[in-house]
Amino acid sequence: MNTVEQLNSILHELKQTFVGKDDIIDLMGICLAARENIFLFGPPGTAKSALVNQLASRIDGNSFEYLLTRFTEPNELFGPFDIRELRKGELLTNTEGMLPEASIIFLDELLNANSAILNSLLMVLNERIFKRGREKRELPALMIAGASNYLPEDQALQALFDRFLVRVKCDNVDPAQLKEVLNAGWNLENEGSTEYSRISADAVQALQKEVSQVALKEIQPAYIDLVQKLRNAGVQVSDRRAVKLQRLIAASALLCARKTAQVSDLWVMRYIWDNEEQIEIISGIVQSQIKEAESEEGAHPRARQSSAPVAEEIFKEVKGLQAKWLDAETTGSQRSQIKDRLRYLTGRTEWISNEEERQFVKGPIEELWKEISQN
Repeated sequence: MNTVEQLNSILHELKQTFVGKDDIIDLMGICLAARENIFLFGPPGTAKSALVNQLASRIDGNSFEYLLTRFTEPNELFGPFDIRELRKGELLTNTEGMLPEASIIFLDELLNANSAILNSLLMVLNERIFKRGREKRELPALMIAGASNYLPEDQALQALFDRFLVRVKCDNVDPAQLKEVLNAGWNLENEGSTEYSRISADAVQALQKEVSQVALKEIQPAYIDLVQKLRNAGVQVSDRRAVKLQRLIAASALLCARKTAQVSDLWVMRYIWDNEEQIEIISGIVQSQIKEAESEEGAHPRARQSSAPVAEEIFKEVKGLQAKWLDAETTGSQRSQIKDRLRYLTGRTEWISNEEERQFVKGPIEELWKEISQN
């Protein structure tokens, strides 16, 4: 089994464990292959840390996880000064078991980072270098993941957020999948000595070098056109980010066992938003760019899927829920499930980009909520 097959096998197993998180898992695989950073945005309890930890457990190498607070000090991330060296007059850090020695790094509540560690973190994220005083060393980090339940407002934190090329929203799963979630979660807690696919840190490093060999020339015109469209829509795609995003496109091709990128590999561009309002806008622009290429031979499965809600589908489902609610034979338990599903669809409706379609769907939703409130 080659390195691409090894990594894809790990991603497949994670999808069996974490129901409804396929997009996040695929993006973690892309970032790992591209040696880029991923930011997970979502409320507590949506498996952000569990996803990263499970991926890290399948890579033969050190991992480092830390929950940041406003009072986190550099020693807590990078290690204390080495007392033995300090006695010799050398200011060196004892990094054993700390961030500078980790292959996979997870910084939870990343946006709590304070000024004491901000500059060090920026260099870690952008250059994979640890610098403290005169001490400077390259880091073995294969991937860095950050997580938060809010987005940055402060300019200093915006600079930190900008170092995460991929941003993905991590929500509670569709209520219709709750049974699968419960079963998968129970199995995970009681897995015992289950054998899982693994990959070495050296193999991942070799894979990251292969990404640099993927040919991008054929898709360059489509990529340039897409970047321009996004900029015209108000999305900040700097030249630096445009250059780095090419590695994600190349990683998509490589994980599909291709050495040449296709237009369909541009699907990764859906996940470069800066705020929640941009999520569906960017998704729509990217999807229109790759629509005709979705059926390309060897296209990444994620290219054929868009997270954008379809107004007609939601409308039909709401009408079905309404008919079921009015059915005299509907039980109390079923009515409770209808309410849960309607709450989910109400939230999805807010992400319909077309105002006319959004209002068209809101009508029957508000009508059903009114009927529910009268019972």
